[in-house]
Amino acid sequence: MDKYVDAVFSSLESDFITMPKGPGFIEYPVFEAGYEAIKSVTEGFTNFNAISVSRAVVERPMIFIVLRTILGFTPPEWAYMASRYFKTAISQEQARNLDRKIRLAPSSPLKLSGEALNRLQTMVKAACLLLDKGVPAKQPDQLHRLDKADTGHGLIGLQNLANLGVPYAMLLYERFLGRPFAGHRDSVSELIGDILETAIETVLTKAKISFRKTKRAERIDGFDQVPDFILPDEYNPQTVIEAKITEDDGTARDKVTRIQHLAELGRLAAEEKGQGFTVIACIGGRGFGVRREDMRKLLLATRGKVFTLKTIQSLSVGLK
Repeated sequence: MDKYVDAVFSSLESDFITMPKGPGFIEYPVFEAGYEAIKSVTEGFTNFNAISVSRAVVERPMIFIVLRTILGFTPPEWAYMASRYFKTAISQEQARNLDRKIRLAPSSPLKLSGEALNRLQTMVKAACLLLDKGVPAKQPDQLHRLDKADTGHGLIGLQNLANLGVPYAMLLYERFLGRPFAGHRDSVSELIGDILETAIETVLTKAKISFRKTKRAERIDGFDQVPDFILPDEYNPQTVIEAKITEDDGTARDKVTRIQHLAELGRLAAEEKGQGFTVIACIGGRGFGVRREDMRKLLLATRGKVFTLKTIQSLSVGLK
């Protein structure tokens, strides 16, 4: 088999220096025109009036993209913050569709009415509020997403960058292509997951329940996909726990599929060996709250044994 592996490896190529633009790519002149438009409607970033900015977005949709870039959010993140502040339901899919619609035709006025227009206005209102407030108080070991050179001190930071000779439009364009803090978010992804796993360990230890926490990429007989926790251990698996925090609905769907597979392994073990194992899901993040059908699948696969950080203290009740 090794020679076949080598043959495939030898034919692999990586061209990471160049990338396809793809549909919806925004050229810099188009982006800069949107920047100048929002600078004008806000009077040089001094007055973020949500009504005026919303009207301007409808006429010059590129303003929406520039506004999102100033925030440094993805469309779903922006939608989530708007829903949280103003109690208006805006799904990840609706936010993505609006963003893509604008990128495909950034110079064409938007034709929105009813709920679609209300969602747009709510997102703009949330953006104006966030930019006006700047960075709130935070713990010393935390990094706030708005703690950037332009948004860290409210509107004064935007004004300074726009008026002191800094090519702010180009800075925003490069941010639009690359996303702020993306590298840092990737580097701490495991730490984010550790919050949930640590909570699980604390509950199990306090309840004096034996468990085996598996390691990353570890291999265990009987599991083609090793779960995060095995109770009491891999030699006599009676319960397995999968833990995941994600803000992305696609990642959440992958995790649901993984848990369904573990549940099937438990069922097969019961048929073949007379003793299977139950599956528990411990989840967090808005990614799991997007698709109701996926949550139904998760509940069916675990027979209702789904816990979040708010309900994690009840985890030990059904295990004793």
